This record gives sequence, structure tokens and C-alpha cells, in this order.
Amino acid sequence: MSDTRHTRLLIIGSGPAGYTAGVYGARAMLEPLLIQGIQPGGQLTTTTEVENWPGNAEIQGPDLMVNMEAHAKAMGTEIVADYITSLDLSKRPFTAFADSGTTYTADALVLATGAQAKWIGLPSEEKYKGFGVSACATCDGFFYRGKEIVVIGGGNTAVEEALFLTNFASKVTLIHRRDELRAERILQDRLMKNEKIVPLWFHELDEVIGDDAPLGVTGVRVKDVRSGETQVIDCAGVFVAIGHAPASELVADKLETHMGGYVKTKPDSTATSIPGVFAAGDLTDHIYRQAVTSAGMGCMAALEAERFLAENEGDTVSEPLGYGAEVA
Repeated sequence: MSDTRHTRLLIIGSGPAGYTAGVYGARAMLEPLLIQGIQPGGQLTTTTEVENWPGNAEIQGPDLMVNMEAHAKAMGTEIVADYITSLDLSKRPFTAFADSGTTYTADALVLATGAQAKWIGLPSEEKYKGFGVSACATCDGFFYRGKEIVVIGGGNTAVEEALFLTNFASKVTLIHRRDELRAERILQDRLMKNEKIVPLWFHELDEVIGDDAPLGVTGVRVKDVRSGETQVIDCAGVFVAIGHAPASELVADKLETHMGGYVKTKPDSTATSIPGVFAAGDLTDHIYRQAVTSAGMGCMAALEAERFLAENEGDTVSEPLGYGAEVA
């Protein structure tokens, strides 16, 4: 028989936004309960050096998230290793159904489910996922020691992945469909100075080439976006680094979204189209997508949840504002 637990404030997600919401929610004596999800710590657990977190000139991403988790726990947040599979936001208390079989009910909800890696969508990419195709250099870079690999993309993610992979690979070919990068200038400078990295401009991935028995990548076919001509580049691995998309599947049909799936919030607020439901971090931020801005939104969400609970103590909502409603 499934267990049911109630909390005043339920936080779904364990990145900088979720853990910060936990810190502030606990300080407000809300006794928050935080569900970590399938990737405790979020995207920063798959990064290496973080150089833009205030107070730390340099810190490893996983270490930063361990510190944030410990801080939230120390303040009084209960952290649960579980995964929410569906939500009922039609009435308050809200209901969250977990993979463990536990049902969580909450008077207020903070959504901080973050974002997930984007894929190109090629059949050959899907075929070799986990067998030479990856979206996480820190997870899989070690397997390519002394080998030639390819990175697809031109933003911060791609450049950071390429730079990190030079610790292992003998050569990194960065493939980008334009002739200039979108990454921060400091990252571009580091990339251009690294002798192991060779940019290939005006090209895109056309097909991943590999063996079937056993499955494994042997190269990529890339296409010149100007002429349409193709060429094959030998490589042992392909890292797709074309950005991230918001992990909004839980609420895509329940909350108003925009900009390709980001949860829409009121101006200067984390309030969503349903009163009592707040969204923070990369789930809602399609502009900055930084750890520090996610943490700031986590703070806002907890403070707004505290205010909401104080103003609506004992109230229930049977027909809250739902998907498609205007977020003013």
C-alpha cells in the first residue's frame, strides 16, 4: 500500500534553485520537503571547474552541489531520493505521485526541475547513444584517452566540453554550422589557444558512422551548410553539446509555458499560472541559465511561497487558474 505524506512546501528538483529554495523555506519555518529527482544536484554534477560562483574563484561542480545539499539539510530541509512521475494541480493541497509509490501532498509547490541536454534527432545519433555518442564530457571523457573525438556545437556548453575533453583525447574537432562561436569571450580565447582543438566551420552533423558488433562509433559524416558537400571524419566518440531544453514534461499540460517549453512566470516573480505553484531556475529561465541566477530564483520562490501560505492559511482551491491562462 502506498504511503502518503503531507508538507507545507514541496520542492521538486535539486539543482541550485531547488537547494536554495530549501534553505530559505527552512529558514521560514516551513519545514520543506525536497524531492531530488533522477539527477541529484542537477547539471552542475556533470561539469568540472565552476569559476563564476560568488565566493569561490574555482570549485568543482559536484563539490558545489554537495555543499548546497548539506546547507539545505543543515537548515532543516528534508531531502528525499525519489522521482516525481505526475502531478495533480487541479486543487490544493497539490498532489505529487512518486516513482517509489509514495504520494506527496503540499500546500505550496516550488518547481525546480531544471533542463536536460538537447539532441539533434538523427537516427544514427540515437543508435549509438551510450556507445560512442554522449552529451556529457565529464561523464564519458575518460573513455577516450588518446583517441580522436568530435564535439558538435558553438555555445558555452560546446566550448567547455571541448576544452575538458583535451585532458583525455589526442584531438578534438569542434563542428559548428557558423564561422563564429556564441560562447563567452574568455572561453573562445582558451579554445583558440588550445593546440588539440581544431574548429570546423560551416558544417553540421549528417550521420554518425560506426560498427554493429559490438556497437561503437568509428566516425561522423558532416555536411557543408553552404555547398551541401559531405566528408567523413574518423573519430571514436561524438559529444553533442547544442544546449539544453527545460525539463517541463511534468507540467506542460498544466501550466502556461512559452519559448519552447519554459514555464511562464509573472514579471519579477516566480509565480506561475496556478496560485501556490512557483517555478525557479532553468525550468523558467530562457535568458541567463546560470547557477547564480537559478539560486536567486530559488530564494524568490521560497519567499513568495512563504507569503502565499501566510495569506492563504487554511484555504483550499478547487478550480485554480490552469494551462492557457494569462500570466499577467
